[in-house]
Amino acid sequence: MERRVLFAIFLCFVVLYIWQGFVVKPVPKPVPGQAQNGTTTAPAAGETSASSAAGAPAGSGPGATAAQTASSIPGTPASTTPAATPLVGESSERDIRVETADVVAVFTNRGARLKSWKLKHYLDHAQQPQELVEAGAETLPFSLRTADPQVNRTLNTALYAVTGLPADGVSAGATDLRFEYRDSAGVHALKEFHLEPTAYVVTVRAAVTAGDRDLAAAFEWGPAVGDNLAASNLVQGPQGIVFETGSALRLPAKSIAAQPVYEGNYKYAGVDDNYFMSVALDPGRSKVTFETHPIPPPAGSTAAARTLVTYSVERAESTAPLKFFVGPKALDVLTAITPEFSTAINFGRFAVIVVPLLQSLKWVHGFVGNWGWSIVILTIIINLVTAPLRHKQVVSMRKMQEIQPEVKAIQDRYSKLKATDPAKQKMNQEMMALYREKKVNPAAGCVPMLLMFPIMLAMWAVLQVSIELRGAPWVGWIHDLSAPDPFYILPVLMVATQFLQQRMTPMQGADPAQQKMMMFMPLVMGFIFFSLPAGALLYYVVGTIIGITQQYLTNSIIGPPNVRTIRPAAERRVKRVGGGKTDAASREE
Repeated sequence: MERRVLFAIFLCFVVLYIWQGFVVKPVPKPVPGQAQNGTTTAPAAGETSASSAAGAPAGSGPGATAAQTASSIPGTPASTTPAATPLVGESSERDIRVETADVVAVFTNRGARLKSWKLKHYLDHAQQPQELVEAGAETLPFSLRTADPQVNRTLNTALYAVTGLPADGVSAGATDLRFEYRDSAGVHALKEFHLEPTAYVVTVRAAVTAGDRDLAAAFEWGPAVGDNLAASNLVQGPQGIVFETGSALRLPAKSIAAQPVYEGNYKYAGVDDNYFMSVALDPGRSKVTFETHPIPPPAGSTAAARTLVTYSVERAESTAPLKFFVGPKALDVLTAITPEFSTAINFGRFAVIVVPLLQSLKWVHGFVGNWGWSIVILTIIINLVTAPLRHKQVVSMRKMQEIQPEVKAIQDRYSKLKATDPAKQKMNQEMMALYREKKVNPAAGCVPMLLMFPIMLAMWAVLQVSIELRGAPWVGWIHDLSAPDPFYILPVLMVATQFLQQRMTPMQGADPAQQKMMMFMPLVMGFIFFSLPAGALLYYVVGTIIGITQQYLTNSIIGPPNVRTIRPAAERRVKRVGGGKTDAASREE
């Protein structure tokens, strides 16, 4: 099979992969509680309304009973049972703020749930700590769900009594919070939270009883995680993730629509996006339920709607403490919890190469202090290591170029034969004899490229998933290496440098159509990759410039190609003078 056919097949696979992965978007599911025509329907049993809880409507103010609060939720019928009187609780709603070395957490005593979880070391567009709890969500993190809808409304709307809060809300060590509620109807709920001082882990334990019954409760987490700073359309959005054995199972919106419930003995389960995640750690034998949740843009905003994912974890042992990790997908942070937790980072098929490259990038950054220049330096190091392979590739292509006239002459002699003709096999035999005579290996030009290809993909994966590049500036107009170039300067440089490199590359064939296609390829690649993050484009541009420099040096060392012109057989005429051949005719034969 000729090289141009292999190249065409490879290009088709690249275009199909990019089209399916980045252009074809799954259709989000309708908003829960809305019909297809946009009209609002009554919420299902067990759902709570955060707006009614926060807004303190009639019947939900200080001193309101759980039954009165439940009856004020839109779509919930008024209870005909006698109102339950709180025996343990508080009379007014309030927030509980806890600050550790890494996070600022805000709990509410209404339902003993989490209202805010901000990461102090990661910033959003407004240069404020990144928020991982969606504002205005109906279901707040650590909501409880049992088999009894009436108890669910009480659990998630009652005002709990809070103990264990530090005097100033700032904890230098571990923080323990205790939320408790009890009423005259026999409902008793206890939630205990433990916040680590220097990690993104919170441990929660919940116990629920109704009369003399112990109720198993599932933890619900509302829309997660919604990183608004992920500007590239090639960056992974929120999706479900579960890990049992081997590798993580990633669940995009279309997979969740087809199968929302997953059961197994999981090491971790929850929701992640390209840079952050909210997952339950070691839930054991459990049932995890996912659901897509469209988030409309703010009123008057031109931004596109986002699709987040909600999840709930229902364990076989519901009273045992459960840890949640809510934080960045940073390799050092995850491996500090457990080595297998690092599988949450989507390194792709070349993880064995990606991890050392990421560690090398961080090592270079420790000296340079700028992630953009760290990419430049690491790219130079990689190209110096692979320089012998690139040199061997150019030398092999030069040898193929030198014998191309002989190759074409052999192909022309058998051009009129069909591929199924047995005589066609003689062409291959002549070609192999020519390769042996000239000591040329036709595969030598491809093998080095195939060896460097995994390194290129691995470096791409590093630049795609590294949270260190999120919001990191380089120089001038590049203020975020994880976002596309706002002025498209790097994509233009990529096309220009690849075009120049293509002109310097020896052509193994004299086919004009193939040469034109190869010269047109930089434009095609520029069109496909113009929206790549600036960090990935920086790697490609620097690598191409180094490749041009090395090719120039290689061409200077090996000199110009020694290409001989082979005259076609039809032009080699036998000229007779006096019944004999001329000396020139004899030499041509």
